[in-house]
Amino acid sequence: MGNYRLTPDAEEDLFRIYRWGVRKHGEAAADEYYSAFFDHFEILAEQPYLYQAVEHIHEGYRASVCGVDTIYYRVVGDTVEIMNVLGRQDRGEWL
Repeated sequence: MGNYRLTPDAEEDLFRIYRWGVRKHGEAAADEYYSAFFDHFEILAEQPYLYQAVEHIHEGYRASVCGVDTIYYRVVGDTVEIMNVLGRQDRGEWL
């Protein structure tokens, strides 16, 4: 496989997480955490079925934890679509 794409919602989530990280932990730590997501996206693209399905949340979705946040994604053809990246604080609003 090896392909992934971020939805606009996922891009917004990452931006929000990065801004929060800069405020709470400083720019260097936020940069490192932000980078870890893209390393994780590569893993998802290479092994998309390694992580659990979360059909009870949304049909076709799978979830994988990265740091303290959860990446929600789906497999469409040969591409992993990163749908959202949410932390515990977000789940009540999103689900």
